[in-house]
Amino acid sequence: MTAVIEARNLSRWYGNVLGISEITLDIEPGITALLGPNGAGKSTFMKIITGQLKANIGQVRIFGQPVWNNRHIFRRLGFCPESDAFYEELNGLEFLTGLLSLYGYDRKECLIRAGRALELVELQDVSHRPIRSYSRGMRQRIKIAQTVAHDPEVLILDEPLSGLDPLGKRRIIRLIKEFRDAGKTVVVSSHVLPEVEALTSEIILIHNGKILARGDIHFIRELLDSHPHMIRIRSPQYRELARLLAAENYVLNISFEPEASAVVFETHHRDRFFNRLNELVLDPGLDLEEITSPDDNLQAVFDYLVER
Repeated sequence: MTAVIEARNLSRWYGNVLGISEITLDIEPGITALLGPNGAGKSTFMKIITGQLKANIGQVRIFGQPVWNNRHIFRRLGFCPESDAFYEELNGLEFLTGLLSLYGYDRKECLIRAGRALELVELQDVSHRPIRSYSRGMRQRIKIAQTVAHDPEVLILDEPLSGLDPLGKRRIIRLIKEFRDAGKTVVVSSHVLPEVEALTSEIILIHNGKILARGDIHFIRELLDSHPHMIRIRSPQYRELARLLAAENYVLNISFEPEASAVVFETHHRDRFFNRLNELVLDPGLDLEEITSPDDNLQAVFDYLVER
């Protein structure tokens, strides 16, 4: 399969701080995940391949064309940044139509495309509310909507699941897979292993600005599964949730954070834990507000690999 994105010897630094160093790789159609701890260089790499930053050394091509200062390629790219950058007083529809107009679409086409994108991320019911009133999850979804509204062939998504609740993450994961099935090239960054695993098995490990490894995600799972995991769940029914899971033999320890209405589980079998948790979520009386894995940012795995 022909590579869509070709990066050759990319290096970028900020004064004395190294962003990325000597990155060379090809990315083909489908979903490719950039996996690494915060500060690893994922965002710098994404900004270079979308033409927002110029590499100090090296070059990146998309569809055989150089990206830097090449406005003709931008219509074929969609970028979802990690940080918010909104005109807060605009509503969702105004925000999208304004951005679409920059591609040269007329007013009617802008409205059609904006409406389609809002429907994709299930924000059509709040499209006339100002963005400043949006929740964190809504703000994340409107970023994804602006990424795809002009129907680009290449999607660059920087931490696209950040700030979403479990149901929202599931919806966006399904949407990203639909983009893959439509033949698009999707590059996703994350520092959370379960999110990446739900999307793709094709991963690129980045550490300290360098490509550490590339390949199948399962060998990462084998490394992670060799030690216990901490899983923090915030819920109004956190004590009831602890009671329901306390008898499971793969739950090693349970601690409470009453001030945050949260419970922290320690388990040596994450798959079985989440399978059981998914069953419990079907109980209409159980409301999960947030699920995080404090020790699942891959830093331990990267340290393990670097030492070798």
